[in-house]
Amino acid sequence: MRKPGIIVLLLAAVLPVAAQRQDFLGRGELVLCGGGMSYIGDLNNQSAFGMPRLGFGVGLRERLDNRWSLRLNASVGSVGCDHDYLELRNLSFRSDVYELSAVAEFNFRPYGPGGTESQWTPYLFGGIGVFRFNPMASYTNSEGAVEWVELQPLCTEGQGTQAYPERRQYSRLQLCMPFGMGVRFRLGKSVSVAAEYGFRKTWTDYLDDVSTTYVGAELLGSAVADGDMAARMADRSGEVVAGYVNAPGIKRGDDSLDDWYSFFNLSIGFSLETLFGWMRNTRCEM
Repeated sequence: MRKPGIIVLLLAAVLPVAAQRQDFLGRGELVLCGGGMSYIGDLNNQSAFGMPRLGFGVGLRERLDNRWSLRLNASVGSVGCDHDYLELRNLSFRSDVYELSAVAEFNFRPYGPGGTESQWTPYLFGGIGVFRFNPMASYTNSEGAVEWVELQPLCTEGQGTQAYPERRQYSRLQLCMPFGMGVRFRLGKSVSVAAEYGFRKTWTDYLDDVSTTYVGAELLGSAVADGDMAARMADRSGEVVAGYVNAPGIKRGDDSLDDWYSFFNLSIGFSLETLFGWMRNTRCEM
């Protein structure tokens, strides 16, 4: 399914339900956002916002009072690393990321549509979420064409093999903990804008399919279904130095730290009460 299709399905599912709660309409906002996503892990430990890629999303916010609000988000985007900071290792990846999260927001200033409340405020947010990822890497086939291959099924670090029973094949569906800060401004009673920067702490070290040590082409060739491709994608040093091979046990990644990703976005929020009022008026005119 294409990314915009996920956004449309989410809106179709939640907006009719929200419309049934008149009290929610008065406190609710539809939030649309877009910006950049970035990855922090074994292939990029140099920059907190290196090699950003596009990301966007949609959310529903309910204002509980002038200090606190709750927000449900659906975000889609991609992360990746084209240039390994260890040149000889020469690994790379990209992955689409699909995230659902629920966060609480705290305003530093009393904020709201009322005339006595501030029309702008910095804020903090934090919550819990779930995300799906699928690391892939490119290679040039025998005909000279570039192809992309999914890395998780290849078990590039010996996951699930008898030689490494402690290494289980990782799940591509994981929990994350979003947190960060932003600043928002109210443009009248019906529209607000915001800029936000947040991190996602994850509990996986395989967002980039890199975590621990090399296991060797011989093992992968005999223990994995597509052994030749697994060996090729597991150790790409030979593409930099012809004939170079990393022996089993040599460090491939750092399994003491899990991977992270971050999201910087600009958003615009629309009052649900105003939005549904406009939709009703449009239907009546038709």
